[in-house]
Amino acid sequence: MARHAGGDKGIPTSPTGGAAFLGATAGILTLTGASPAAAAAANLRILGENVGYLEVLWMVSLIGALCFAVVSAVALLRGRRRAEENIARLEQGIEDFRASVEQAEALLDTDDQRIVVWSRPGGPPTVVGRLSDDSGAPYAPSAFLAFGTWLAPASAGALDTALDTLRRTGERFAVYLETQHGETIEAVGRISAGRAVVRFRDLNEERKAHAALQREHRELEETVDTVQALLELLPNPVWLRDTVGRLTWVNAAYARAIEAATPDAAVEAATELLDVSALREIARDHVENPLYHRKLPVVVAGDRRAFSVVDVSSETGSAGMAIDIDELEKAQANLRRTVEFHARTLDQLATAVAIFGQDQRLQFYNAAYRDLWGLETSFLEGKPEEGALLDRLRQNRKLPEQADFRKWKQSALKAYQAVEAQEDWWHLPDGRTLRVIANPHPQGGVTYIYENVTEQLDLQSRYNALSRVQGETLENLAEGVAVFGSDGRLRLWNPAFAKAWKLDPGRLGDKVHINDIVGWCQGQVRNSDLWPTLSAAIAGLADTRTSVGGRLERTDGAIVDFATVPLPDGATLATFVDVSDTVNVERALLEKNEALQEADQLKNAFIQHVSYELRSPLTNIIGFAELLSDAKTGEFNDKQREYTGYILSSSSALLTIINDILDLATVDAGIMELSLSDVDIADTIASAVEGLQDRIRESRIVLRTSIPANVGHFRADAARVRQVLYNLLSNAIQFSEDGGTVEIACTRDANGIQFTVRDHGCGISQEHLDTVFDRFVSHTTGNRRRGGPGLGLSIVKSFVELHGGTVAIQSADGDGVSVICTFPILHEAGARDDDATSDDAPEEGMPEKSMDGRL
Repeated sequence: MARHAGGDKGIPTSPTGGAAFLGATAGILTLTGASPAAAAAANLRILGENVGYLEVLWMVSLIGALCFAVVSAVALLRGRRRAEENIARLEQGIEDFRASVEQAEALLDTDDQRIVVWSRPGGPPTVVGRLSDDSGAPYAPSAFLAFGTWLAPASAGALDTALDTLRRTGERFAVYLETQHGETIEAVGRISAGRAVVRFRDLNEERKAHAALQREHRELEETVDTVQALLELLPNPVWLRDTVGRLTWVNAAYARAIEAATPDAAVEAATELLDVSALREIARDHVENPLYHRKLPVVVAGDRRAFSVVDVSSETGSAGMAIDIDELEKAQANLRRTVEFHARTLDQLATAVAIFGQDQRLQFYNAAYRDLWGLETSFLEGKPEEGALLDRLRQNRKLPEQADFRKWKQSALKAYQAVEAQEDWWHLPDGRTLRVIANPHPQGGVTYIYENVTEQLDLQSRYNALSRVQGETLENLAEGVAVFGSDGRLRLWNPAFAKAWKLDPGRLGDKVHINDIVGWCQGQVRNSDLWPTLSAAIAGLADTRTSVGGRLERTDGAIVDFATVPLPDGATLATFVDVSDTVNVERALLEKNEALQEADQLKNAFIQHVSYELRSPLTNIIGFAELLSDAKTGEFNDKQREYTGYILSSSSALLTIINDILDLATVDAGIMELSLSDVDIADTIASAVEGLQDRIRESRIVLRTSIPANVGHFRADAARVRQVLYNLLSNAIQFSEDGGTVEIACTRDANGIQFTVRDHGCGISQEHLDTVFDRFVSHTTGNRRRGGPGLGLSIVKSFVELHGGTVAIQSADGDGVSVICTFPILHEAGARDDDATSDDAPEEGMPEKSMDGRL
């Protein structure tokens, strides 16, 4: 122990110090390149020399652990180095594989093929390569895999079926696919390394031709199968022959027609449907024409029927078909008879009808159609096209005027493509209106119906206008109107009806009964016993319906007349008129009539007094004045002679006025009669002028007459005609200036005799022109003369109209007056026709002293 504590040589004595020492020693030995065993032995020698048993044991364990750690570290370093080498080698392999893949993709990514690989069932496929743009295949993988978007529907379905079979069973396929662009591509599918691989490839010219041939072959096979199946099911006999004319195939209908068990049995027995003569005829025709088509009689099941036989020859043989047309022939015959009957029927119609076929040509027209358009029969029989027909009608201005005729024509011709009937209205230039119905035929063509609705539209328009007028008239009538049905209920009424009976319009709108209306109006009338009569006429059940009427006196003093009129439909029209004003006017008229009768009696009395009481003394005055003026009664001085002349002239003027009044009164009373005779026109004018010579000389009037030499005679009252001319000339002289001119002319034509008297005085203003023929109307002129009593023109008008003639006057201020009197040549008025002159006529040559000769 002392030795441990002392330690002369400086070696550590503690375990820790020993361990440290051993570690350092091992490390030195290791660094110097000594082996671990040598290092351990050296350590042990050192320990044996310096430490005890326990320290040695501890040191040995420590060295063992240290060796294990060293060995483990060395092994770890070596494994790590090998791993890094392996990683580097693998990375190089990956790079090489990637380069190979890129190289393979570069080789596969060409413009003429595209490969699709399905690696696992649920995973997305890998798409490599591309097809040409002409094929129509999209480049995007997702779009490319949607085969239905760029392949034809049949090809897309075939490809989906083949892919499903390939992925389920591994069955390989090779198909040609048609794109929607019309190109053909090839698709080949197989299983490679457990993956489904499909290669799409564009075809070269040879492969395209091969694909086309395959498609055509397939289509031909399908067509042959379809045609054979169709021929087998046809009800018409069909046969095929070889080049020598032997039957090679027939259908079931052929076998039934010849009563064979099966088609094969018919072929083996070589039983012919046609007779020998028909077969020979077919053979002869095939020499020049491969197509034979005739109607032949054929015996089928013991029955002779008509067949339409079609036989076509070729280099490989011939084929034929027999179509049973027996029923068709009968149907066509019936159809022809029906068409002829319908044509005859349509030809009798007043409505125009035209039928056009599928080729738009005229097939049928009736007489009304030809008359409607005024077309020639030769043109219509040529079956013109509808377009040419429309052009012809437009040229003849028979069609409605159109701003764009070509567009209108195209629209009209669309009827051939229509499904349902079309209706149009044509307003023709000649004023007619046509309702045009274009009815397309199911088998083609159009039937046109041209209905002339001009009168119908006119009647409808007039009916509507009449209805509106009647409605407005009814609404605005002052007369109350009500229409009751056969059940006695109110159907129609106007506001005047409700107003007349003070009824609420709201209560009348519910089809009230006549008894209800009578109950409402019962207390408004005094003679209510007439209401039952009105009710019975409206709601009664009498066998004979008659009109009834009556007068109701209302409590307010109004008087209402009612009347009923039975209507054809069983209804009854009732009218209510407020005649209060009419009754009052009637009463007033009765009173006025009585007053007029009294006045007429006074007038007659006045005429009698004037005739016998006034004219007689006046005649005495004139007579005694004439006696006084006679030299036999004594000599008068100048003043006395002047006064006597005044008495004579005034008395004569007064006598003339009295005579005119008496003439007018006689005309008004209707008792004046004309004494008709042949009147010499020239002599009558001369007589009228002669009676005015004194006044003409006094006023220095220039009188001009214009009378044709052949004016002749006419039938009239000579005295009245002379009085008319006298009054006209007297009136013209009176209103002419001194030294003026008066003209009288006479003309004769087919209408009558016309006298015209014209002066050149001051004329008559327009405001007074309408009153010149009125009685006792006189206008003072600006000259020295004034108008007379105003009876001259009234006498003229009365006498001329009594002859059946007319009087007209023409005048203007400062332009004189022209009076035109027209007498008819034949006078048929009621008058005494004799040659005697009127007792009241003035003596010829002395008009101023007569009754009728003065104004």
